[in-house]
Amino acid sequence: MIFGLTATLIAIAFLLMLSGFFSGSETALTAASRARLHGWEKQGDGGARIANVLIADRERLIGAILLGNNLVNILASALATVAFVQMFGEAGVAYATAAMTALVVIFSEVLPKSYALSNADRFATTVARPIQIIVFLFAPIVAAVRFIVRLTLGIFGIKVEGDALDAHEEIRGAVDLHHHEGGVVKHDRDMLGGVLDLRDLTVEDVMVHRKNMNMLDLAKTAEELVDEALDSAHTRLPAYEDDAENIVGVLHAKDLSRALRAVGGDLSQIEVRDVTREPWFVPETTSLLEQLNAFRRKREHFALVVDEYGALMGLITLEDILEEIVGEIEDEHDERVQGLKTQGDGSVIAEGSVPIRDLNRAMDWNLPDEEAVTIAGLVIHEAQTIPETGQIFAFHDHRFEVLKRQRNQITLLRISPAPEPDFAVPEGV
Repeated sequence: MIFGLTATLIAIAFLLMLSGFFSGSETALTAASRARLHGWEKQGDGGARIANVLIADRERLIGAILLGNNLVNILASALATVAFVQMFGEAGVAYATAAMTALVVIFSEVLPKSYALSNADRFATTVARPIQIIVFLFAPIVAAVRFIVRLTLGIFGIKVEGDALDAHEEIRGAVDLHHHEGGVVKHDRDMLGGVLDLRDLTVEDVMVHRKNMNMLDLAKTAEELVDEALDSAHTRLPAYEDDAENIVGVLHAKDLSRALRAVGGDLSQIEVRDVTREPWFVPETTSLLEQLNAFRRKREHFALVVDEYGALMGLITLEDILEEIVGEIEDEHDERVQGLKTQGDGSVIAEGSVPIRDLNRAMDWNLPDEEAVTIAGLVIHEAQTIPETGQIFAFHDHRFEVLKRQRNQITLLRISPAPEPDFAVPEGV
C-alpha cells in the first residue's frame, strides 16, 4: 500500500515536470525572436533551424504541445485523486483538486513560463529537438483535431486564416513599439520607417511642385541665363522654350562651368541650349523605391514628373528620396525656408505647402497623408471647401486655424493638438 502510494506520488511529480516542460516550450517557441533564430540558423545552430521549422507551422506546433500538456495534466490529476481518496476517503477529492490546482499553476505553468519568457530564444533552441519528436508522434491526432476544429468553425461561417500580417508592417510595429519603450530613439525610428515607406510612396508625394521649380527660359540671353544659374541654389535647372510646359533640357552647373572654361569666359560664344542635357520624364505614379533603383541604374540624380496626360507636375531628385529616409539634408548653398515655426503654447505656424509627412516627422504627430500631400490640402479635403481667413477647424485630434489665404490657396496655418470631437466651424460661430 505504502509502496504503491509512493510510486503514485513519484509519477505525479514526473507528470508535473512534463507539464512544466510543455508549458515552457510553448511560451519559448511562441515568444522567441524569429529574426534572432534565423541569424543563429545561418551560423549553423541546429536547434535554431529546428525551432524555425516548428514555428513555421505554428498551428500544428501549438496543437501538439497542448495535446501533450493536457494529457499529462489530466493523468496527473487522476492519479492524485486516486491517491488522496486512498488517504482521506471521500474528502480526498477536494484535497486532490486544491493540491493539484496549486501545484499545476505554480510549478507547471507560472514557473516554467516565467523562465521561458526571460530566456525565450535559448530555451526555444534547447527544447526544439524533443518538441520536434512530439510533434511528429502526435501529428495524426493533431491533424484530426485541426480538421474537426475547422469543420466546426466552418458551420458558423468562420474561416481560419493564416498570419496575414505583412512583413513590413510587422517590422514597422516592432520599431514603433521599441521607440515607445525607449529602446529606439525617434531619429532612428523615422529612418527605419522611411526605408519601409519607399515602396508605399510615389514620386508625387515628395516631388517639388512645378510652381516651386526654378527654371530657365532659353529665350533669354546667355548672360542672363548664366547669372540665373549661378544665383540658383541648385546645380540642375530645367530649361524651357516658348512655354514653361515645354521642357527641352536640363542645365547642369558643372556642364556650364566646362563650357565657360572652353570659351575663356566669353559668354557671347556660349549657346546654353547646346549645353543642356536631355530631360528625363517619369510618371507621377512611380514608387519611390522604383525611382531610387532607376536613379541608380541610369546614374542620374534628377527627373521631371509628369501626369497621365504628359503635363508637367514637378521634379524629383535623388536627394528628395534620401531625405525621406534620413530627414532634411542641407548644404552650404541651401536656403532655409522656415516652413514650420514652433510656438510656446505647443502649436506650430506652418506654411500651407509644408508636406504632411514633414510635419508628422518634425512634431511626432500622426496626421493622415492618404488624401493630401500638404497641410493646406488636408484642410481643404476635410473641410470640403476652400476656407476663409480666420476659420478654425478641428479634426484628427488637431486644431487648424487659417491665418492667411491667397486667392484659392491656403498659405499659412496655426496647428495645435486638440483632443476634441471632429468639427468644422468658422471663427465666431
